[in-house]
Amino acid sequence: MTCPPAPLAFDGRGFEGLPDRLLALDELKSVLLSRGLSRQEQDVVWRELVERARRDGPAWVIACVGVAMPGLRRAARRLAADWMSPTVDLHAEVLEGFLIHLRKVDLSDDRIVGKLVDAGKRRARKARDADADASAIHVNRPWSRAPLSPWDHPDWILTRAVAAGVIDVDEHALIAKTRLEGCTLATVAAELGISASLAGDWRRKAQLRLADAIRAGELDHVRLDAYLVRHRRRLRAVLGVVPVAA
Repeated sequence: MTCPPAPLAFDGRGFEGLPDRLLALDELKSVLLSRGLSRQEQDVVWRELVERARRDGPAWVIACVGVAMPGLRRAARRLAADWMSPTVDLHAEVLEGFLIHLRKVDLSDDRIVGKLVDAGKRRARKARDADADASAIHVNRPWSRAPLSPWDHPDWILTRAVAAGVIDVDEHALIAKTRLEGCTLATVAAELGISASLAGDWRRKAQLRLADAIRAGELDHVRLDAYLVRHRRRLRAVLGVVPVAA
């Protein structure tokens, strides 16, 4: 699509920041990657690319993938460390998420290409989490285990952390639902009304605070009876359930 005699071209005339002529796709990609265009100018170009993909068929769909390829590759590299299946499956999931969102991304919004790449990352993370769950060994008989620490179940660690002010109730829900209940980060982020990338950063920071508090012994003997009574309604609204104090 970028080679003679008839490369696919984007007409830069009328677009702020683009050369006033026809641009081959590889040249368009280079211009968009340069620091010469503002975010608003990039969004204007991407609105046109997405509209052409929806209106003019497969060639422009592939054009969108090609122009977004640096971001897609960067997303795949960041996910590769935790990916257990063949790398080609990771690439396929990222690409599939991008293409699905290409059909429905809101063109009145900003950061259009970022949202398309984010959709690819979310799909890959969902596939990774599903694969990890399928690989887990499930048993239907009791285990013997080591004696429990004073806080007992992981849910109680999180509840004590909220009571101690180490994390808040939303961070409790984010950690519990993604780490203990098998929900995807994107699902819980949507429930909390935030983006998946923000949820990931939020969870990471909360987990670091939680780990520091556990190591320092700050959660060993936090009393919960009065806290659960005082905040029962708030806990139920966010978590869907209120732990019963022992």
